[in-house]
Amino acid sequence: MIKEIDTAAYDAMDKSGPMLVEFYSKTCGPCKMLSFVLKDISGKDPDFPIYTVDFDANQDLKERCGVKGFPTMLFMKDGVEVSRLEGLKQKPVIVQEIEKVKA
Repeated sequence: MIKEIDTAAYDAMDKSGPMLVEFYSKTCGPCKMLSFVLKDISGKDPDFPIYTVDFDANQDLKERCGVKGFPTMLFMKDGVEVSRLEGLKQKPVIVQEIEKVKA
């Protein structure tokens, strides 16, 4: 499941369990390429939630999460960041991080 969220939705959502929160920009080429990878991952693991946040439209959340660039993926468990990947990454690297956060 991939769902676009904003700051208000992030603050209101249930953060229990593992999840991935990706910060992106609509004008970012690597972000567009990463979106295809995340869709593929989501299709194979529909029970693992993936949330996307528009970096430009949610500056306050970006700052709270310490995100400096895009794309940035935060791997979270029970509302706590357990790891982070910055920049475009290959599918196996992302899947490995997902497996760690689900463990």
